[in-house]
Amino acid sequence: MGDKRITLAWTGASGAPYGLRLLECLLAADYQVYLLISSAARVVLATEHGLKLPSGPEAAQQALIAHLGCENGQLIVCGKEDWFSPVASGSAAPKQMVVCPCSAGTLASVAHGMSDNLLERAADVVMKERGQLLMVVRETPFSTLHLENMLKLSKMGVTIMPAAPGFYHQPQSIEDLVDFMVARILDHLGVSQGLVPRWGYDHRQ
Repeated sequence: MGDKRITLAWTGASGAPYGLRLLECLLAADYQVYLLISSAARVVLATEHGLKLPSGPEAAQQALIAHLGCENGQLIVCGKEDWFSPVASGSAAPKQMVVCPCSAGTLASVAHGMSDNLLERAADVVMKERGQLLMVVRETPFSTLHLENMLKLSKMGVTIMPAAPGFYHQPQSIEDLVDFMVARILDHLGVSQGLVPRWGYDHRQ
């Protein structure tokens, strides 16, 4: 896609390192990222990564810009009720969105079109505009309700990508496992990546 804009959402599921690493890679690929962060996601990010973000969107944006070293204007953090954000409107929203990590609660809300906050509305917009929505669900085990919600969204064209890293690349660290999932996400988005070698290509004799 020529439009190098994307919406990224972080929810309260475990797996904050996936979301942060994905953000780093998208920024490195010169994407403009609209970042949506749930209240629970801030707690998980602080717990799993030690990164504490301010509650206000502008303060959180500046904190992330300082942490990641990206340019002003490349990363835009939106508040959960920022209904004037481009991601809230089908006429202005990016055509691609990733929810990473995605909680079972967010999965359910999107599956049933709740749109009670900007994150849910943004997902609804991408779906109704026939864009590309990826949901990196992080839960185990999956209940029947979780599976039904995933099936429902899959039938609507949403890509369900459970946070389930593989091991054929012989990971030596947690970072290697994180990179495996992020590489798969980038592949689906059509973003060039060199995080993990493709199966079969780097193992031929």
